[in-house]
Amino acid sequence: MSEINFYNHITKGAFAFLLLLLISVPALSQTKVGYIDSKKIIDNMQEAKDAKTKLDNLVNDWQKEMTVLQDSVKKMKEDFDKKKLILTEQMKTDLEKKIKDVEELVTNFRSQKFGENGEYSQKQIEFMRPVYDKIFKAIEIVAKQEDFDYVFDRSGDFLLLFVNEKYDLTGKVQRVLEGKK
Repeated sequence: MSEINFYNHITKGAFAFLLLLLISVPALSQTKVGYIDSKKIIDNMQEAKDAKTKLDNLVNDWQKEMTVLQDSVKKMKEDFDKKKLILTEQMKTDLEKKIKDVEELVTNFRSQKFGENGEYSQKQIEFMRPVYDKIFKAIEIVAKQEDFDYVFDRSGDFLLLFVNEKYDLTGKVQRVLEGKK
């Protein structure tokens, strides 16, 4: 199962800018920054293991369906090859069309289940969403209890997972953009 980068709101460039800001501004020297390893947390959560098992079972079912469809195409082609010498042109055309239709069905099934934005991706998000929500809530609790201003995820891309709202400059930036002070 490929991992989902949850709450992927901060790019590496933004992280570098934020880190530079934290290092270069003396007034922020009291800022408290922490990090988590979401991969380690997820690997140790039973809910995540259950979600992975559920997804794996679904994938196994889809693989079985795919195998049945592929075997059907293979058998149709073999039958066609055995009989093509005794078939009329119309029968050949009809059988070739049926084979092509089943091949297209296989391709569509594969795309529907495993393609970009396919059912696999949707189910992965659906099954893991409660896990990520639980982790995010735990991060928020710890960050507030321990008085952290920022919490990052060090697994893969650095992601900003928690921010003390007192550092939110969004409103001020919007007012400047709108020509207000």
